[in-house]
Amino acid sequence: MTDFYQTLGVARGATQEEIKKAYRKNAIKYHPDKNQGDPKAEAKFKEISEAYEVLSDEKKRQMYDQFGADAVRGAAGMGGGGGGHGGFSSMEEALRTFMGAFGGGGSTGGSGGIFESMFGFESEEAETGRPGASKKMNLTITFEEAVRGIEKDVALNTFQTCGTCSGTGARSPSHIKKCMRCNGAGQVHQTRGFFSMATTCPQCYGRGDVITEACPTCEGEGRVKEKQRITIKVPAGVDNGMRLRMGGYGDAGEAGGPPGDLYVFITVEPHEVFERQGDDVLLELPISFAEAALGCKKEIPSPLGKSCRITIPEGTQSGKVLRVRNEGAPNVHGQGHGDLLAKIVVETPVRLSDKQKKLLEDFAKLEKENNSPRKQSFLGKVKGFFTGC
Repeated sequence: MTDFYQTLGVARGATQEEIKKAYRKNAIKYHPDKNQGDPKAEAKFKEISEAYEVLSDEKKRQMYDQFGADAVRGAAGMGGGGGGHGGFSSMEEALRTFMGAFGGGGSTGGSGGIFESMFGFESEEAETGRPGASKKMNLTITFEEAVRGIEKDVALNTFQTCGTCSGTGARSPSHIKKCMRCNGAGQVHQTRGFFSMATTCPQCYGRGDVITEACPTCEGEGRVKEKQRITIKVPAGVDNGMRLRMGGYGDAGEAGGPPGDLYVFITVEPHEVFERQGDDVLLELPISFAEAALGCKKEIPSPLGKSCRITIPEGTQSGKVLRVRNEGAPNVHGQGHGDLLAKIVVETPVRLSDKQKKLLEDFAKLEKENNSPRKQSFLGKVKGFFTGC
């Protein structure tokens, strides 16, 4: 019974990266171009290619794990040749071939024809120039760093282009040979009657060349995992939950493909005084009963690192918000600044001395209705609730 995991030499729980690495190692060892005239090596190469085709596709791998090799190879179908679709390996292949014969674009891996649009088929892409994977990381900064901007040096583990082989995967340039199967084109053409189609070369997988001896540093991968230190420039005004994109700082691409990107997710630590509200910054300003009644002037801090002087009018009520223009956080896109908002909190005095209590009692005797308009308004509204009591 065929065991694709054993064929590649990996465990059943192997990751896609482990499967790919094992395939590359075996493919280089048993490739027909390196073992010309050796039928055993050719047969072995076909076995590992079949195993990789199944295990590198999560859907096929799941089906194989559940039902075995026969499920992914497909059972013999109704007449018309070796497959269940009139000699084609699948209905998708038959549709692609049909579109290739009538100019639909499905046979060359181009933009796709009407059948691809209707049924969701995607053209098989060559492996050449595959972009590297993007990475993500979390970065925690202080409130002040978020408002003023900061540069942070961080360490990151990513795949980098192998310095030994310059990303080719071969021991030397002489160990890279033109693929004999496709003659370097990366595609092979098949004709069945008046149907014609082009598919990715099964030997070089679209590269157009094959490696006869792998680079000893990267083992044919063309990339190695390294720790690198990078500087993240956090712009002034960034807020909690925002994401920064650093183009080209992800994993190196394969076979000359472009590198991926790095996405930095920002977490801003809470501040003990300030609170962000978009580009505005709010702070609570406690004042005494006397200051609220008589009015006063106060110095308050600004998130920009300076102080601001505000005037609190006499009779200011608790909860009132005073606005200082353009003293909030800078807009992260460079569109000015927000405002600094001072929310007034009138603090009721506690732990009064006998003299203070006496003064307040004398003050209460002198109070008139127009001194507390909100209190009188409230009493007027609720008066009707007590008439029936």
